[in-house]
Amino acid sequence: MSDSTQAALSNLMHEQRHFDPPEELARHANVSADVYDEADRDPVAFWGKQAERLTWAEPFTDVLDWSNPPFAKWYVGGKLNAAYNCVDRHVEAGNGDRVAFHWVGEPEGDTRDLTYAELKDEVCRAANALVELGVQTGDRVAIYMPMIPETVVAMLACARIGAPHTVVFGGFSSQALVDRIQDCDARVVITADGGYRRGAPASLKPAVDEAVERCPDVRSVLVVRRTGQDVAWTEGRDVWWHDAVGGQSTEHTPEAFDSEHPLYVMYTSGTTGKPKGILHTTGGYLVGTSYTHWAVFDLKPETDVFWTAADIGWVTGHSYIVYGPLANGTTSVMYEGTPDTPHKGRWWEIISQYKVNILYCAPTAIRTFMKWGKEIPEKSDLSSLRLLGSVGEPINPEAWIWYREVIGGGHCPVVDTWWQTETGQLMISPLPGVTSSKPGSAMKALPGISAVVVDDVGKPVSKGEGGYLTLTQPWPAMLRTIWGDDQRYRDTYWSRFEGVYFAGDGAKLDEEGDIWLLGRVDDVMNVSGHRLSTTEIESALVSHPKVAEAAVVGAKDEDTGQAVCAFVILRESAGDGGQDIVEELRAHVAKEIGKIARPRQIMVVPELPKTRSGKIMRRLLKDVAEEREVGDVTTLADSTVMDLISENLKDSGSDED
Repeated sequence: MSDSTQAALSNLMHEQRHFDPPEELARHANVSADVYDEADRDPVAFWGKQAERLTWAEPFTDVLDWSNPPFAKWYVGGKLNAAYNCVDRHVEAGNGDRVAFHWVGEPEGDTRDLTYAELKDEVCRAANALVELGVQTGDRVAIYMPMIPETVVAMLACARIGAPHTVVFGGFSSQALVDRIQDCDARVVITADGGYRRGAPASLKPAVDEAVERCPDVRSVLVVRRTGQDVAWTEGRDVWWHDAVGGQSTEHTPEAFDSEHPLYVMYTSGTTGKPKGILHTTGGYLVGTSYTHWAVFDLKPETDVFWTAADIGWVTGHSYIVYGPLANGTTSVMYEGTPDTPHKGRWWEIISQYKVNILYCAPTAIRTFMKWGKEIPEKSDLSSLRLLGSVGEPINPEAWIWYREVIGGGHCPVVDTWWQTETGQLMISPLPGVTSSKPGSAMKALPGISAVVVDDVGKPVSKGEGGYLTLTQPWPAMLRTIWGDDQRYRDTYWSRFEGVYFAGDGAKLDEEGDIWLLGRVDDVMNVSGHRLSTTEIESALVSHPKVAEAAVVGAKDEDTGQAVCAFVILRESAGDGGQDIVEELRAHVAKEIGKIARPRQIMVVPELPKTRSGKIMRRLLKDVAEEREVGDVTTLADSTVMDLISENLKDSGSDED
C-alpha cells in the first residue's frame, strides 16, 4: 500500500468513526428501526412471523419448545421440504427463468448459467438417482466436491429425500474424510474426478478411494466428471454421475418432513482433536438463514446479484450460497477458483461482468487485496456494488475502511457479521439502512437474538469492558446437538456459564455499548476463517516418526488473521532438525489434515515450557511466535526452557506457498 493511501485511510479512521446508512438505501430498506423493539417485546412471536417466509406443507402448532434446554425444538409439528422451498416454489410462482447461479469455473471462459427451472430438473434427477442407489430417508450422504453446480444439486437432492448430507471441504485429506464418514456412518459418497485450483486440475477421487478402503460400509461412490483426469474405478461401487443422474426423470414429488428432521451435519474442529459433528435441522435453519440473508444484506431478489465468495464446504457456503439465497429466490454468483487465477483482478472482472450488487467475503481476502494494491480493482467497473459484507473472523479497521473506500467506492455500507458453524445463521451485524456502522465492530445483535458479553463469573460487563460472548436465548438455526454425543454438546457449549450458550469467543463493549469481537479464547485457531484445532495438528505432528512432542499455537498474521505455529521436539534419531525436516513436517501435516492446516512456522526446540503438573504453557509459545517479550515464567517447572527456545529460533520454517 502506498504512503498516500495509508495516510488517507488513517485520516478516515480518525475523522469519521461512524458511517451512517446512505439516504437512498434507508428509504427503501427491507426493515425499519422498530424491528428491534418488535423482536425485544416477544422474540418467539417475532420468529414465528419470520417463518411465514417459507412454504409449510403442514403448519406448526408451537414456535418454540424450550422445555428441555439446551435441546430446542422450533416450529413444533410443522412439516416442510427444504428443496421445495429452495427451488420448486419459485418455479411454481413463475420465476423459473430467473437465474439461480451464474457459475464461473476457474479456467477462463468456463461458465454456466443455471435457472431455477433448470435447477429443479437437475435436483429431481439427482434425487431419483439417489433413491435408485438405495438411499432412504435418514441415511447420511458424504459430499466431497469442488465448487461446481453439481455440488448444490447433490445437497438439495439429499434434502429432497430427507437424507442428511455432510459436506467435506475438498481441501481436506483422506484421513479427514474417513473421520467424518465413520462418525456419521455415511453409506454413499458423492465426489468428482477433481476440480481446478490455481490453473491446474486437482484430484479428488484418489482421496475418496483411499478413504473408502477404511470405510467398508460405503456401498456407492457417485463421481462427477469435471476435469477429465484418469481415475481408478471399482466396479459395483463407483458410478458416473452422468450415467446415474443424466437419464433420470425431471419429476420427483418432495416429501414433507418434520421441522426438526436433520438437514445436514457439518464438522468443525474441537479442542479434543476429534471434529464435532454439528447437527442442523430443517425448519429453524431455513427460517434463520432466509430471514438474515434478506434483512442483513437488504436483499432485493428480483434485481440483486449476490456473491458469497466462500467454499460450499464451510458453513458460510451452506447458509449463504445455498440455503439462504435459494430460499429467497436470489440470483447468486458461484466461483470455483482462487482470487489470483489467472490474474489478481479476477474477482473484479467477475463483479463487472455479472453486475454483482452484494459481495460477502472474508477479511483474509480483503487484506490480500490491500497488499496487491488498489490499482488492480480500479481497472474494473465496480459501480454495480451497493453493499459489502465481511465474514469468518473479526475485521481490522484498516481493512474495513479500505474495503469500503476502494471496493465500495466510498458509498457502500459494510456489514461486519459474526456467527458460527454452530449458530447456522448471522447473529451480530449492522442492519443497512437502519443502523450506523463502525470500522471493525460487528455492532449489535440482530433482532430476535440476545447476545451478552460477560465476565469470568457470568456477570454482564459494563460499557468499555471486555469478556466472553454468550447467547442467552435460543434462536431458530441453532445447532441441535453434536452428532451422536449429546453430553459433549452440553459440555462444549452450555457448561461454562449456567443456562447460556458460550460461543468460545472473546468480545468487548465500547463506550456506546457496541460489540467488538476479539477472536477465539480456547485452543481453536481461526485461519482465514477456517477453524482448526491445535490438538488435531499436534496429533498429526506427533504421528510423524521423527517427532517426540509438539505444541501448536495460533499467532497473529497480517493476511490470514491467525497462522499455525508449531514447536516440536525431535527424536534423537531425527538428527539436528534442519530445514529439510521442517519442510517434511509441514508436508506431513498437510497430508494428514489438509493444506489449510500446514504450519506457517515449525520451530525445533529442545524442550517445551511446562508447569509442574505437566501442562504446556502455550501463552509463552504464543509470545515467541508473535515476537514479543515473553511473559511471566514463574509457574514453569524449569524457567530456563524459554531461553533454550529463543536460541533455536533460527531453525524456524516459513510458508512459501
